[in-house]
Amino acid sequence: MSANIPSRPRQVGQRRNFAIVAGQYNPDYVRGLIEHTRAELLAISPNFNVVVHEVPGAFEIPLVVQEIATRGGVDAIIALGVIIEGETQHAALIATEITRALQQLALAHHIPVIHEVLLLKNEAQAKVRCLDDEINRGTEAARVAARMVQMLGELRTSRTETTGPRSEIRFGR
Repeated sequence: MSANIPSRPRQVGQRRNFAIVAGQYNPDYVRGLIEHTRAELLAISPNFNVVVHEVPGAFEIPLVVQEIATRGGVDAIIALGVIIEGETQHAALIATEITRALQQLALAHHIPVIHEVLLLKNEAQAKVRCLDDEINRGTEAARVAARMVQMLGELRTSRTETTGPRSEIRFGR
């Protein structure tokens, strides 16, 4: 596990709308992800509007993400969930399909869909990633969502003239 989570983006003044879609299996851990995500989004900007949609389990997350993306009105969607491996391949199969669906939705709807539906080996891993402050995946999801909204906004509004071959490398802010 990497301890290097993205740094907090600069504070954003404009109003932005974020949706969190959270599966309710392993509710204590998911609640930790939701709380850290909301707190970090509001720390980045008190003008952010955050709406949480709770679904029965992780497998239901992509359908609700699709409905929100189709309806519009949000700048990014954050998918949160905790899947703890058991003795069969069921958890891995669920996680693979969720990953595939979330990526397809992001590309189809041209909207950031941040994937923090975690496939974990045990509750000790869940505690570190969902409840602790140091390496919380909810905090990470909020930072990534804010950065992606900012980046896509810049790309969509840029009026760069193309005057010939050009190469530019940009790393964060």
